[in-house]
Amino acid sequence: MGFKDELRDRAQQYARQNGLALSDELGAGVHGIVFLTESQPEKGQPAARSAIKAHQRQADYRRERDIYLRLREHRVSNIRSCHVPQLLEFHDALMILEMTVVTRPFVLDFAGAYLDQAPDFPEETLADWRADKQEQFGTRWPEVQAILRELESYGIYMEDVSPANISLAD
Repeated sequence: MGFKDELRDRAQQYARQNGLALSDELGAGVHGIVFLTESQPEKGQPAARSAIKAHQRQADYRRERDIYLRLREHRVSNIRSCHVPQLLEFHDALMILEMTVVTRPFVLDFAGAYLDQAPDFPEETLADWRADKQEQFGTRWPEVQAILRELESYGIYMEDVSPANISLAD
């Protein structure tokens, strides 16, 4: 069984335990897989949707869980007009986070972020990183930098910065 199969199995187990139906895969990366879920609606009620992320490694799961808990503690649902998923539930043994589904513009995916301490990279590495991000975001890089500064005000240092994780309005 490959790691994606194992993650899918844990996601299905979480869904069953919480009365959810696993739907489409929303994304996958080095930290895990994100699935769309729907609740089992009661008569006359529409199904509620959420996203669940099954993590591959315990350290990544704990870091992302703790970041979402920090965001919840500060009642952060938007950063500079970008939607931030809200943590609904989590399951430590299965390494699953359940979050609200967000649409563009958004800021998401904190599994590679740091909490309370910025990563200690050499200046040359940081300069290369900034040049790469400037190229990726173009004229929108200053707005992304403002988003990163706001995250840092909560002690969150986002490293995995890409248009897939910080999607600005058109």
